[in-house]
Amino acid sequence: MGAYILRRLLLIIPTLLGIMIINFTLVQFVPGGPVEQVIARMQGEGDVFGGFAGGGEDVTLSGADESSDYLGARGLPPEFIAELEAQYGLDKPPLERFVGMIWDYMRFDFGESYFKKQSVIDLVVDKLPVSVTLGLWSTLIAYLISIPLGIRKAVRDGSRFDSWTSGVIIAAYAIPGFLFAIMLLVLFAGGSYWQIFPLRGLTSDNWDQLSAFGKVADYLWHIVLPVLASSIAGFATLTLLTKNSFLDEIGKQYVITARAKGLSEKRVLYGHVFRNAMLIVVAGFPAAFIGVFFGASILIETIFSLDGLGRLGFEAAIGRDYPVMFGTLFIFSLIGLTVGIITDLMYVLIDPRIDFEKRAG
Repeated sequence: MGAYILRRLLLIIPTLLGIMIINFTLVQFVPGGPVEQVIARMQGEGDVFGGFAGGGEDVTLSGADESSDYLGARGLPPEFIAELEAQYGLDKPPLERFVGMIWDYMRFDFGESYFKKQSVIDLVVDKLPVSVTLGLWSTLIAYLISIPLGIRKAVRDGSRFDSWTSGVIIAAYAIPGFLFAIMLLVLFAGGSYWQIFPLRGLTSDNWDQLSAFGKVADYLWHIVLPVLASSIAGFATLTLLTKNSFLDEIGKQYVITARAKGLSEKRVLYGHVFRNAMLIVVAGFPAAFIGVFFGASILIETIFSLDGLGRLGFEAAIGRDYPVMFGTLFIFSLIGLTVGIITDLMYVLIDPRIDFEKRAG
């Protein structure tokens, strides 16, 4: 097993490098880089170069850069454009920039955001509470509800209970998360009906003045709606996966033998079937958590005014904030690849009969 883990760890290096190469190359062909973003912002604020060009001179006439490669840069002094390129490191060839970026990332130096004036690490840490909240609670709730429900559906397969619960979870799966979030706001957050839950944020404005119990209650009060909205679609997949796993195991010979020995149905289900049936479900918990953690819906964060990693990545992509874009991509890819190894270890921990070393050989 040690050799298998070592191979998987070594495989992270080329995989991570390939991810970064592909994304860095694609970004080079996308218009509207950081320099163009700055130009657009400045021109939208009016004649901001009056002082730069000297008094009230017309910048368009006195400092025009007719050969500029940047859309909308005409009329701006070429020295200013060159200064912006140097500031963002865009005056260097792409290969040199990529090699320098990877070297910095190997030393866990992810740089500073172009526009937020904060380090990438600080930005990620600031957004973590929202993403951890959505990821952890959504995954836990989905598992706590879906596993017992899936087991009961397997035991009562084909019954009326199985039929109507299948209809409910499939309907829930078909509802987009953002639409469900809006419905929750309208119904329970002061829309057209009841104002039971707060409209935005993870905590109240007076959170610092609350007691320890009050802080916990306030936090739980705020996360009810966003967690429900982010986890609604996961119930269907996990419930049906649990049901099908149990159905597959219930029909096997060792279950028939256990029943023939006179063991109770509860002992058969939870003493014999559960461990084998839950192998896929339980071992997949790390990957499920990371999936919700990093893939939390931008729309749900926006609807509930939550400032998480989803909005951070979206804003970085729209604003062409390259340090945030590539820094978070590197961090999340590294964590995702590591979680893949942890998932394999979970398989072995739950079922020692699994030996990836022999399978690889």
